[in-house]
Amino acid sequence: MRRIGKGRTLAMLAVTVVTALTGCAGPGAGEIAATGAVRTVTDAEGTQVQVPVSPQRVVTLSEPTLDGTLALGITPIGTVTGRGQSGVPNYLSDRAASIPLLGGIGQPNFEAIGAARPDLILVDGTSVNNNPPVIEALREVAPVVVTGFAGGDWRDNLRNVAAALNRSTAGEETITAYETRVEQARAKLSGYAGKTFSVVRWQGSAPALILKELPPGRLLTDLGLDRPDAQDTYGRGHSEPVSLENLEQIDADYMFFGTLGGSSVNNPDAGGSSDIAGAQQALAAAEKVPGFTGLKAYTGDHVILVDGSAWTSTGGPLLMNRLIDDVLEALA
Repeated sequence: MRRIGKGRTLAMLAVTVVTALTGCAGPGAGEIAATGAVRTVTDAEGTQVQVPVSPQRVVTLSEPTLDGTLALGITPIGTVTGRGQSGVPNYLSDRAASIPLLGGIGQPNFEAIGAARPDLILVDGTSVNNNPPVIEALREVAPVVVTGFAGGDWRDNLRNVAAALNRSTAGEETITAYETRVEQARAKLSGYAGKTFSVVRWQGSAPALILKELPPGRLLTDLGLDRPDAQDTYGRGHSEPVSLENLEQIDADYMFFGTLGGSSVNNPDAGGSSDIAGAQQALAAAEKVPGFTGLKAYTGDHVILVDGSAWTSTGGPLLMNRLIDDVLEALA
């Protein structure tokens, strides 16, 4: 089966499965139960969507939508695996481990989604992306709100999640609380002026860079921590591979180093883990690559091992606050 956005296979499967389900999908078939009050929201794509005033059965199909929904005090009835992981994102495991899985981040299980009888589906460009037939198929099950795009600001994504859940005030309060924490953290990190900070995801035998548009990059910018020249730029909303011939591009005074365990969006069971233990294993592999142990961050003992599910993927306000904790623990 092809990856979403690179073919029609998944979209065709979605249409086939949803067609079979629409006769028994509760308040689905694209409609909200007649007894429920509705309101209209405009999603990230500019589409006006009628959603329940008080959603009760929310399904989240991405890490940012799961994160944002939990941060706003709602536990989804279903979600998908974290990127490169076989379960929910590791950094959310304490909050989300019991939420039923309805497929993978790149391969949602449409039959399971329909059977869950959601009254609202939240999705963004980090999961079901550039595949309108899939979105339309999901809309046959329940109202679908697209909350953001790959590489978009997590704040905008959260605002769209909050609007769909009728919790916009809570959303703004969450953003304000984050910004207050950032200001407090900046004061504690003032001694690092002039130092550079790299964020690296090591997969198998090669690295990839986390640039400025992804959440860790946005956090470092918010904290006033500089990136090395090769990383002081915006990318395409995902990690940027680096060839071993250009290994110097991952170097900096300090390096946040994580992994997603050798897995990928379409192969979450490839082995390994995204947590600190996984980062330790990835570092052992990196140390065997010619040139890695000569990097400035390594020789200065400034390679900081981190949970890759938090530092090398994506998420929302819970992720951002976790990243602040990690930075302060490592540097302050």
